[in-house]
Amino acid sequence: MLEWFARNARDLPWRRTRDPYAIWVSEIMLQQTQVSTVIPFWERWMRALPTINSLARATPGKIHKLWEGLGYYTRVRNLQTAARVIVEEHRGEFPRVFEHVLALPGIGRYTAGAICSIAFDQPRPILDGNVIRVLSRACGIEGDPRDKATNTKLWELAEQLVREAGSSILRERSLSATSPPPLRCSHFNQSLMELGALVCTPRHPKCGVCPIAKRCFARKHGRAEALPNLAPRPRTTRRRFVAFVARRGAKVLVLQRPTGVVNAHLWEFPNIEVRNSDGDVPEAARQVLGAAPSDLRLLCTIRHSITRYRIRLDVFQTASDQSYKPAQPLGQWLNTAQLRRLAFASAHKKVLSRLELRRNPK
Repeated sequence: MLEWFARNARDLPWRRTRDPYAIWVSEIMLQQTQVSTVIPFWERWMRALPTINSLARATPGKIHKLWEGLGYYTRVRNLQTAARVIVEEHRGEFPRVFEHVLALPGIGRYTAGAICSIAFDQPRPILDGNVIRVLSRACGIEGDPRDKATNTKLWELAEQLVREAGSSILRERSLSATSPPPLRCSHFNQSLMELGALVCTPRHPKCGVCPIAKRCFARKHGRAEALPNLAPRPRTTRRRFVAFVARRGAKVLVLQRPTGVVNAHLWEFPNIEVRNSDGDVPEAARQVLGAAPSDLRLLCTIRHSITRYRIRLDVFQTASDQSYKPAQPLGQWLNTAQLRRLAFASAHKKVLSRLELRRNPK
């Protein structure tokens, strides 16, 4: 595995550093998000907030704008809360003790293990989707990884393997006390993740180029497509929302989502969920704007997914100026330049892009 990783590891920007802060940011961004998506976000973040102290001091608006488009915004708020804990309790230095890392807001067992093993080369196990898939197939673990007993078994196996990788460091140190030891724990854990991402993929795994194919239970027994034995995903649910671009001269009305809800603190156009595909659009406008414009026109339809929900957002605009009284008190009338500085929920950011395209056609 270590030899394979040395030859095949992708050149990812956070692999060029041992800075635990940089690695921490990458691990939080990579939750629920593909590597190719994360790279530009990580690079922009590290330019804007290169240290823990800079993150701790940043305004909520700045961190949300930097995170805009990554989704799951609780992650970024926890990231800043944890940075402030590090400043207050660890003098701004990222802690090296696993238990101290695990105690930080927004950091679970996997993330703590990833940081401690990758940044500090500690023999701490990791278990994400890629690692679960590799271990389940290689070792023939038939249970559902979400079941407690199977999950515990996988954690124990991951720990056994990384400790074995780490124990070889001690042997090498006894042979050569002058040269620095290789980062075996760091590279071994990364090799598990990399193998799952590049070779041991969910569908059509590339067993012919796998470095552990000869030792793999699933390859031997033709079970690669069947493992890991995950329970069926919950059925998808369709939801429909309507949103409104209400104008007042060169400005439009936007609302900031309150604390304690999904996408808290982000901005959006006034909107409401309707219970059927033929929802009463004028009545929906009356509920969120306090008035039903007579010249509502469909601007666009945005389709997106959040977990098991398949969401359709129909966006209507009006050219008339009216005295709207939005139901939510956190509304502001802003021009295009002001809107660009705000962090929008992903679907509403697409609405803003449509508005700008309409104003600046090629």
